[in-house]
Amino acid sequence: MLVFFLVFCYSVFMLDYKFIIENMADVKANITNRFMKADVESVAVLYNKRTELTTSLQSLQQKRNANADAMKGKLSQEERNVLIEEGKKLKEEIAVMETELAAAETQLITEARKIPNMAHPQAPVGKEEKDNFEVKRVGQPPKFDFEPVDHVKLGVDLDIIDFDSATKVSGTKFYYLKNEGVFLELGLVRYALDILQKKGFTPFITPDIAKEEIIEGIGFNPRGAESNIYSLQDEGTCLVGTAEITLGGYYQNNILTREMLPLRMAGLSHCFRREAGAAGQFSKGLYRVHQFTKLEMFVFCLPEDSEKHHEELRIIEEEIFEGLNIPFRVVDTCTGDLGAPAYRKWDLEAWMPGRNGGEWGEVTSTSNCTDYQARRLNVRFKDTDGKNKFVHMLNGTAIAVSRAIIAILENFQQADGSIKLPQALVPYCGFEVIKKK
Repeated sequence: MLVFFLVFCYSVFMLDYKFIIENMADVKANITNRFMKADVESVAVLYNKRTELTTSLQSLQQKRNANADAMKGKLSQEERNVLIEEGKKLKEEIAVMETELAAAETQLITEARKIPNMAHPQAPVGKEEKDNFEVKRVGQPPKFDFEPVDHVKLGVDLDIIDFDSATKVSGTKFYYLKNEGVFLELGLVRYALDILQKKGFTPFITPDIAKEEIIEGIGFNPRGAESNIYSLQDEGTCLVGTAEITLGGYYQNNILTREMLPLRMAGLSHCFRREAGAAGQFSKGLYRVHQFTKLEMFVFCLPEDSEKHHEELRIIEEEIFEGLNIPFRVVDTCTGDLGAPAYRKWDLEAWMPGRNGGEWGEVTSTSNCTDYQARRLNVRFKDTDGKNKFVHMLNGTAIAVSRAIIAILENFQQADGSIKLPQALVPYCGFEVIKKK
């Protein structure tokens, strides 16, 4: 069992460790730019310790094998007794060494997992959303001849969203969708799903629960006060915060053929997020909730193609929101807002007239995580040279329904309080206008 454990760890982490040790200055700078904490020196020390212990263990194993071979020869009883004692001593030393090596390996993995992916050289260095770099704008914010209101008032007045009953039943940051609100959610999902299916994405409805090892492999923290994930007590599982987790874990410990790549997947799931500490006007209503529906894109591809696929995911997100006639801008996400797995991330921010008198609010994002997640989940492909190499993994939001609803209600509100739907949604919803009851 220990041998399998060590072989697995070597195959998944060895190259990553070498990169860390050979590029310590760059790795440290990247950690600083991301405003994260990780001990690179500790990883180097533990890596060297593991190497030394492995060498020592292999030496003891060779001596044990030599001892076993010697026992097969013609020996006197006295010679046999000496070899028996020597074999017992070697067995004890090997057991101790294996325990030490396993402990060192566990420590090494624990420390190495704190180190984030390297950031793209062009990713803007910064800590917060204000440090993101705007790349483009699409569409013009609407001009109203009346005072626009936010989606909370619109949803309640139209009787399509009920926050108060959800708070009574489930707690704060939950909501009921009612009446046309139900068809609006279903219509948004089907609208986006049809676009993705035409682009070669395989549709999935994914589990809402994943094992902690999968969540850790994707790069989320499933435990502790800082975790944004709901853990299920004594189960070793969690509610997923995104279908990125379940789609990314689909090929864990698999070796794919080169011909299979790229794999394009579209996963529909509920998303559950603790949103600890998230408060204030920018978290109002549907913007930051504990449960929502999301259609997620996921791609497994060849390393040399990942930047191309990242661009494609962003273009698809733009197509979805441009088709809804919702004004948005694209931003290149700063290093402090990337999260540990992402090499580069694009955000789409829709214009939200009810947000602090009119502001941009994130509605989708797409990340190129290079081989960061693949190493942790051990997802590889057999290359033309016969070697197994790590795939690159990318994700992107097609539709986060709750935030898309915000943008639709606030941008398409009418003077009488009704909502005129984007024309692209009418065939999916079956009505053009949401009116007061």
